[in-house]
Amino acid sequence: MAANLVIVESPAKAKTIEGYLGKDFKVMSSYGHICDLPKGQNAVNVNEGFEPQYIVSKEKEQLVRDLKKAAKAAKLVWLATDEDREGEAISWHLKETLKLDDEKIRRIVFHEITKPAILHAIEHPRQVDEALVNAQQARRILDRLVGFELSPVLWRKVKPQLSAGRVQSVAVRILVEREREIRQHNSTASFRVVGEFLTHGLPFKATLNERFEDIDSARNFLQDALGASHTVKSVETKPTTRKPAAPFTTSTLQQEASRKLGFSVSRTMKVAQDLYEAGHITYMRTDSTNLSDTALEGAEQAIRAAYGDAYHKRQTYSKAAKGAQEAHEAIRPTNFEASKVTDDRDQQRLYELIWKRAIASQMAHAKLENTTAHIDVAGRKEYFAAKGQVITFDGFLKVYLEGSDEEQTDEHDKDRLPAMEVGQTLDRTAIVATERYSKHPPRYTEASLVKRLEELGIGRPSTYAPTISTVQKRGYVEKKDLEGTPRMYRVLEIQGMDLAEREETEMAGGDRNKLIPTDIGSVVNDFLSEHFENIMDFNFTANVEAEFDNIAQGELEWRMMLKDFYGPFKKKVDEVIEEAERPKDRVIGEDPKSGKPVIVRIGRYGPIAQIGDAEDEEKQFASLLKNQSIETITLEEALELFKLPRRLGEHDGKVVTAAIGRFGPYVRYDGKFVSLKAADGDDPHTVTLARALELIQAKIEADAKALIKVFDEDPDTRILNGRYGPYIKHGKKNVTIPKTEDPAGIDWARAQELIEEHAKRPKRGRKKS
Repeated sequence: MAANLVIVESPAKAKTIEGYLGKDFKVMSSYGHICDLPKGQNAVNVNEGFEPQYIVSKEKEQLVRDLKKAAKAAKLVWLATDEDREGEAISWHLKETLKLDDEKIRRIVFHEITKPAILHAIEHPRQVDEALVNAQQARRILDRLVGFELSPVLWRKVKPQLSAGRVQSVAVRILVEREREIRQHNSTASFRVVGEFLTHGLPFKATLNERFEDIDSARNFLQDALGASHTVKSVETKPTTRKPAAPFTTSTLQQEASRKLGFSVSRTMKVAQDLYEAGHITYMRTDSTNLSDTALEGAEQAIRAAYGDAYHKRQTYSKAAKGAQEAHEAIRPTNFEASKVTDDRDQQRLYELIWKRAIASQMAHAKLENTTAHIDVAGRKEYFAAKGQVITFDGFLKVYLEGSDEEQTDEHDKDRLPAMEVGQTLDRTAIVATERYSKHPPRYTEASLVKRLEELGIGRPSTYAPTISTVQKRGYVEKKDLEGTPRMYRVLEIQGMDLAEREETEMAGGDRNKLIPTDIGSVVNDFLSEHFENIMDFNFTANVEAEFDNIAQGELEWRMMLKDFYGPFKKKVDEVIEEAERPKDRVIGEDPKSGKPVIVRIGRYGPIAQIGDAEDEEKQFASLLKNQSIETITLEEALELFKLPRRLGEHDGKVVTAAIGRFGPYVRYDGKFVSLKAADGDDPHTVTLARALELIQAKIEADAKALIKVFDEDPDTRILNGRYGPYIKHGKKNVTIPKTEDPAGIDWARAQELIEEHAKRPKRGRKKS
């Protein structure tokens, strides 16, 4: 048996590290946390100083036995979990659960999984940092208490099976407030004027310095410009420099991977984790922009070798975000000489992004010349401004340019302006006045929400991705595309000496991959904001994060912090349960047939419209469509919903109907429910019998292809071919069939065995992030 046992978090990391340490070291994995708080009210003993009641999950019991056996046989146990608070807590749990004495353990940390870094860590061990452990414990316990206390309030006052979280609720608030800003935005029109000119036969564009608020003003200007001459009033050239962006933090990596690669936040972190565990990049959960001396030297050598001495400029960066931990390092390559590290497409693309950003951060500033020319319109006070840019030394731009979430309106401003002189008369080829509408504030993407959370000091690098995943899983937020609606705009154009007017159409209001709050998300947000102001307050949440930081630095006692928080919070919870009313339903009008009120509200299965008040025994219900909201639906739209279910006709003597259910619009025939495809224009109010039969036939054919076997002993038990392979459908249970077995050859006895084995398996708990 090896004299040294090293315990890391993941098997991929274990394999890499074992190759560096040699035969005297055995490396094993804890597969993440081995202990956690149990579900239910016994997880934290509030009356005993918030003592957590950690347990080893059933699926980790054998692993713990294996680790105990290996630890007992080893002379030293090296705890090599991640360097952040979560990693420190895992090391502490390993120490406590495996019953390891301080003399026997060594805690080691490293920013990267390379041989020099691992050997350096072995030479500089320490003990488990209990201040970091306490910071993680405080966060885990506080978040458990908030969720445990708030969720029952929501069950009673809003809807069963809802849940709430400290950081997640604030994230939803950001999205709800932005969506309401968008709905309240009144778009105003104005006319933007662009002129097209020639100088020495070379074309360029210039934008008028004013916009016109109405078409008459725009038309008057163009009529005056028809016969006007255009003279260069001024030409001004200014030298400027552009600095490279800092190396990546977790937040900026998530933002840039979204802009340049189209990655979601969770996808970015998964790919970065793979790169880290393979030894290609440094630790990917960090809020520092620092680079080590070794990294600075490596970047310098790579830059001088590839681009020359003039392109190198050593520089350091400070992090502006609240709570940044400068002792950590930015995300960077472990070897700057390696531009390609893997054949995996996602990993290589993200690696290249990290490599370019880190290299660029140590390159010389770019030198540019910005030129602005003002061109008059004879007889008018307005003037055209032409802007151009010339790169005189590309510097870091040779490698990398940071992306932006801002929409570029004047792309020609980045062009190089052709030469012109003051007093020169220019040839005009066209002037175009285009009606443009003011834009609402942009919706958040996953990455821009991370940026906003970081700006507010809410959450930390390890929590951004789980927060965004959680609010979507809970149904409070959806990531979706919004279809635009056609909008007419007007164009006035001078071509030569003629003025023409025309109308054109654009799609307005469309969005792609944006985070949009659901109705239930908005209702929960409003309820929590009304009754739990502190929990929903940005500054309060950021101050809680700062207190976790103080605990990590040994400046605040964690139990006292929890006591100060929990006392007033618990009192408020009890008050709300006793005194608060349910959220008010929205009354949108009166049913013209019955005279009863028409209400929209959250029902058991989602947003619904209702005819009749709560006491009405004959009240009617109808589910809202997916593209409808209880905040914006009109009376007319709601009344349309009550025209369902709609009889489409008969087929083979059986009725075909269209309706809306808890899972969306559908058609029903002979006991079969077939979803309508909104993407294909299907609508339960307008779908034809022919289209319904087409969908039904497609469903019948798909079901026939999926069916492998039906058991005579129980026709409701059948073997189907599913998305993830063959399985047994038994009532509401889906039972996986081992890959080694032929599904067609399974008899009734074997099916019963598999069903019984499935029933005995422990339910999977949620994976901790």
